[in-house]
Amino acid sequence: MSADHRARWPFIDALKAICCLLIVAHHLAIYGPIPDFAYPLIPGLIDWLREDGRIAVQLFFVIAGFFVAGKLAPQGLSLVSNPIALIQQRYVRLIMPYLAALTLAIGAAALARIWMQHESIPGTPNLFQLLAHIFLLHDLLNQEVLSAGVWYVAIDFQLFALTILVLWATRQIQNRYAALKMFSLILISGLTIASLFFFNRDRYWDETALYFFGAYGLGILIYWASASKHQVFWFAVLIAVIIASLLLDFRSRIAVAGAVALLLGLAQYFDVLRSKYVPGFLAYLGRASYSIFLIHFPVLLIINAAFFRFMPHQPEIQLCGLLLAMCVSIGAGMVLFNWLEARPVTRRMRILLPVGFMTCGLLAML
Repeated sequence: MSADHRARWPFIDALKAICCLLIVAHHLAIYGPIPDFAYPLIPGLIDWLREDGRIAVQLFFVIAGFFVAGKLAPQGLSLVSNPIALIQQRYVRLIMPYLAALTLAIGAAALARIWMQHESIPGTPNLFQLLAHIFLLHDLLNQEVLSAGVWYVAIDFQLFALTILVLWATRQIQNRYAALKMFSLILISGLTIASLFFFNRDRYWDETALYFFGAYGLGILIYWASASKHQVFWFAVLIAVIIASLLLDFRSRIAVAGAVALLLGLAQYFDVLRSKYVPGFLAYLGRASYSIFLIHFPVLLIINAAFFRFMPHQPEIQLCGLLLAMCVSIGAGMVLFNWLEARPVTRRMRILLPVGFMTCGLLAML
């Protein structure tokens, strides 16, 4: 999704900013020794972030589905004619800042190992592991991740590719059989229901798009519902599906995804998405959320190691380390966003970033 398209929906950018900060705070609470030292000062907050903070990622999946529907099938009719080009474009957009952040993560882990020993520090990578990360196959190939949260990047790409292929297939059917013009709705609804009622209830599938398609599909369906002439009816249908899936097996992640989907639908219905009352800084933070998400782990590794090695292990000082890690993560993410994510991808970037990543990984093996 282009930056211009996202900029027209500051309400969603604000939601993304809040979600991003919650995920960063979740990782700050579970990785490194600092949260353990600071725990006596804010035990309730750290416990909540450790246990429930990760659920915020569901918001990203719902929003991603909402965007895809708005751009590629706004009326439920697929506009996808060249799926390979779209999937390639998405891969490049995801992979460029991702590789830059992973390169920093490899260096940060090497430095952190000098100053401390802790289970949160990734091990030295091997060649197969590096290649698996480049092709977003690290989880499917059971490779240790080089940075926290990179599973999300792989799942986001799987979800996008699966949706594009479904929309392309339905377009071919629509072109041949005009009576089946709503076949996109049937297939997307089927995948969403299958995920909510089966795949998302079995951890065996949690490295695949099928596990997360429930949240992603709700984002697509709520966009179509809010753009329909029968919004109230389709909202009621989606609410019934969400409630039924929760009655069958209550999962807080699905409850959050359902609530966010309905919030987006209502915001679309009441024309709140383009609200001018969202603070500009919050909207900007939302646009930079992917870069902040990517770069926060190497930042927290370095700050954890530095505070463990050079600072007193007093709770008050270590709490300052947590706050510093949050602030530096936001600042570094904005730099990465402006330097790389917000710029057009050049041929030079396509060469230098993978080469730099592989070189850094190979040097770390020495």
